[in-house]
Amino acid sequence: MFIDAHAHMISRTTDDYQAMAAAGVVALIEPSFWIGQPRTYVGTYVDYLSHIVGFERFRASQFGIRHYCTIGLNSKEANNEELAEGVMEILPQFALKEGVVAIGEIGYDEQTPLEDKYFRAQLELAKELDLPVMIHTPHRDKKKGTLRSMDVCREHGVDPNKVVVDHNNEETVEDVLDRGFWAAFSIYPSTKMGNVRMVELLKRYGGDRVILDSATDWGISDPLAVPKTAELARQSGVSEEAIRKATYANALTAYGQSGQMSEADWIDGLRVDQTQLHEGNSILRGGRDPVVENVKAGTAGLIIE
Repeated sequence: MFIDAHAHMISRTTDDYQAMAAAGVVALIEPSFWIGQPRTYVGTYVDYLSHIVGFERFRASQFGIRHYCTIGLNSKEANNEELAEGVMEILPQFALKEGVVAIGEIGYDEQTPLEDKYFRAQLELAKELDLPVMIHTPHRDKKKGTLRSMDVCREHGVDPNKVVVDHNNEETVEDVLDRGFWAAFSIYPSTKMGNVRMVELLKRYGGDRVILDSATDWGISDPLAVPKTAELARQSGVSEEAIRKATYANALTAYGQSGQMSEADWIDGLRVDQTQLHEGNSILRGGRDPVVENVKAGTAGLIIE
């Protein structure tokens, strides 16, 4: 069984859900994020957050996957102060919805004063609601941004055990682990952190406090990155214990601190019932016969590129 701890499924197709379920993904976490272009009104944010706590949760269930999400103002849009102020007002009502396991993904992009302001405000919100935090580390000047993110968490009295620092690489992992934070890695095809490099990190650091995810979204990305990396690690001699921690158990422990995510949610199998509707809508098209069955996590033949 696998948990994909970072997957933007709102950008993906039903084929992706089917492939993930067939490969053994039993649960995933969808962080609120940058959709590829700026949102200009708070109302569009309201609709987006409503979608990931509502319809996307339903859509995942139709393919036998448990869907959870994180709620937050992303760092890019923190630089639109008028929008950011409006979003901060609505975040608490969404953060308390069923299936929300953290405040995130939050942090720095260009490391501007406004990004810093709203990162700190959201850390305070996480403390107030007693929720874990998912941190987005910047793609530019990553080490500086990662260290700064952890320093700010400490400054606000946020327990490192409740903070997942995501998008790590070889440059940042040691600092994150040494400071007691969870170190997450987004596995991208060909760029950033590929699965071959990730396997080398598992060999060096083991699976303690390490979390793998796909960060699959609207760009070139792979919704099967977690099971593929697990299989490559297995073929490369990484222990089963380390693989299980990094691809399943650690995400469950870290985000389970929210009280919203439990192994009991899927351990006895999931009921797929495609006769169900969400606000009158079905995932079926054209008179297709609905699937109604209990499913257990399986493994598909994976092609690792």
